[in-house]
Parts: sequence; structure tokens; C-alpha cells
Amino acid sequence: MPLTYDVFITPPLAQAPTIPLPGGEAPQWQPLSTTVVSGLRDAVLIDPPFTVRETEAVAEWFAGKGRRLTHIFITHGHGDHWFGAPALAERFGARVVASEGTIAEMRKSVAVKATLWERLFPGQIPEHTPITAEPVAAIELEGEVLAVVEAGHTDTDASTMLHVPSLRLLVAGDVVYDGAHQFLGEGRGGGLHAWLAALDIAESLKPKLVVAGHRVAGRDDDAARIIGETRAYLGAAIALRETEGDAAAWYAAMRGRFPERITPNAAWLSALALYS
Repeated sequence: MPLTYDVFITPPLAQAPTIPLPGGEAPQWQPLSTTVVSGLRDAVLIDPPFTVRETEAVAEWFAGKGRRLTHIFITHGHGDHWFGAPALAERFGARVVASEGTIAEMRKSVAVKATLWERLFPGQIPEHTPITAEPVAAIELEGEVLAVVEAGHTDTDASTMLHVPSLRLLVAGDVVYDGAHQFLGEGRGGGLHAWLAALDIAESLKPKLVVAGHRVAGRDDDAARIIGETRAYLGAAIALRETEGDAAAWYAAMRGRFPERITPNAAWLSALALYS
């Protein structure tokens, strides 16, 4: 039987208004993609969400698929893509796996859990988020090897993707975004150009389908479109950083350039970081 895949979208989550947006909008976290790649009997789950209620929703979604969960793969260290992994691993008896670089970045997310994540989402983050991930370079799923692809810096360091050759599928984490403003807050010192190089790596695999780590529900997984739109956003961010004199002007210009993108909170945080 060929492998199949499915994607669960956690919708934008309201967050505490710790840093108000210039227009007074209520800040929201970007929508999150959790992917399952399934064989006849077994499955691999990629990037579970980070809040208790949303993790439970993913657990019920996966339970309905009737597969044995063998692995939970984490693409990168930001807590919104893995804080729910320990609970899912315990429920389904799965191994949590990631690259060595991602595991190092996961430790950084734990270090700021109280000051960042619990501050933004009080009472919603799992109390216990132990790092149980084991380093892997690939995952075998019913005879097919799913390769862990190192992408380098994207919206954070040591980002990876999971390549599923038979489906021409790349589960790309935050290497690509689809329909939401991209978080560029770690992009100073050449980080945005490094992200462009990561997109070159993604394209070199010639995928037909790409799952973005942050994706608006209802959009397709066309690889050329998603990679192209992610590249265009980065290109605009780099160009406007040269022409706009402060964070507010850059933010307004990016909103004007990409009016269809949701969750502008990410763009405002990016502006504050890029101009700090």
C-alpha cells in the first residue's frame, strides 16, 4: 500500500496582549499544521501543537485514523511545534525524534517557557514538557525511508524538513509559511538570506507537495506556489529593511505589500526585532 498523508490545522490562537499592535488589533498566534504520514498499519506524526486543548484535539483526530503511531518528528525547536509531544508520545507509545540541532533548540524553548510561552498563553501550556527526543537522520515507515533534511536557519536555527519521496512530499515546518505573516524576529545578521538558502534546499528536492508549518486552512499544498510566496515575502522584507527608517514604517509597508496574510502580530514582532 502506498503512503498517504493528512494535515490538521490548529486555528489562530488568541494570546495575551503583551506587545500591542500599532492598529490596536488583538494579537493572535499563527495557525499551526500537524501532519500525519500513514502506511497500512503505522504512522508518523510531525509537529504537534503546544497548548493542552489543541493537543487533545490532535490526539482525538489521530486516534480516529486507526494506525499505530511509531514516531513523532519535530522539525525545529520553537515550543509551538512540540510542547504537546510528550503527552502524545505517552498516550500512543511513540518515540519523539528530531535532529541533534533541533534538540539543542528545544532546550532553549524550555528555558524561556515561563517567561515567554506561559506569559503569552497563561494556563494553556502543558505543565510537563520534558525533552525526550532522540536524534535521528531518517525514519523508516513500512519499508520507505523518510529522510530528515537539514535546512539551517529559517525562522530559527537548526530547522529541518521531512522528505517523503514516494509522495513527492516535503513536510517543511517553518522553512515555508502559507498565508500567515512570517516570523522574522531571529533574522538579523544575515538570517533572512540564510532562510532564502533554505528555500533553495527545499526546491532541490523537487517536491510536488509541501506542508507549511503555519498554514491557513483550506489552502492547497502546491510546492511551487508555497515556496515562491515564502521567497517573495523574504525578498520584500530584505528590500524594505533598506528603505524604511523604523519598525513602524517597515511594518506598515509589509502589511501593505501582503494585505491577504493573516496574524500580523508576527510581522510586528519581526519589525521590533529587526530594528532593535
